[in-house]
Amino acid sequence: MTEFDDEPITLSAHALAALQEFQIEEKQRLEKFESLYKASENKFDEQQAEPVEVKIDDFKEDWQLSQFWYADDTARTLGKALLEGADEDTVIVVASAPSVYAAIKQFPEDEIPTKHIYLLEYDQRFKVLAGNEHFFPYDYNEPGEIPGLLKHKCHRLLIDPPFLEADCQTKSAQAARNLLVKEDERSERTKSGDIRYKLISSTGERMHDVVTNHYPGTKITNFYPEHKNGLSNEFRCYATFECSHWKFSDED
Repeated sequence: MTEFDDEPITLSAHALAALQEFQIEEKQRLEKFESLYKASENKFDEQQAEPVEVKIDDFKEDWQLSQFWYADDTARTLGKALLEGADEDTVIVVASAPSVYAAIKQFPEDEIPTKHIYLLEYDQRFKVLAGNEHFFPYDYNEPGEIPGLLKHKCHRLLIDPPFLEADCQTKSAQAARNLLVKEDERSERTKSGDIRYKLISSTGERMHDVVTNHYPGTKITNFYPEHKNGLSNEFRCYATFECSHWKFSDED
């Protein structure tokens, strides 16, 4: 034992102020989330209840679940790409990308052409965001456990597998196949004349071969997804379509 072992750890005034600010912000975030959860469980007088705005920043990233929220611009772009050209009969699923679902919830009502937009997510905190009727628990390890309401009913899918590993990507692709409409329905057009079927996989660049193998018809695009807190792994957007937000890249 040295003479320093019993000395208390002290923080500089700047570090202490930063810690206190963090603790206050964390307390406020937890209080808001608790109120959101209670509101979502409250089933009476829903017509008169004041709507509570829910943002992705109300949910702390859980890095053990490989949660990294998209930057706001990226989330909006992916959401708009899913909605572009859709109509009221289009069924849309966002899998493992709650920040995109949160972005869609922020769009003006007249920019959301369909009410059939669902969130599939492992983290059940997000039931607060999507609501009981639009949230389904989803574990990529159980690709066959797809809700019957959505099995082969999904016209448009955004999937962001949580881990950049072949096993996770493969099982996520199996889930996607169980969700998506069958081949004979993929040529349908919406009322605006757009292709109803669209698939987006947003994942790491190093997953290129795995993605294009599991999702025939997808190509790498010139849109680069970004995250709020930055990631060392470069992300790319793979899609079956071009739109006003991206074109296919010359890399393929």
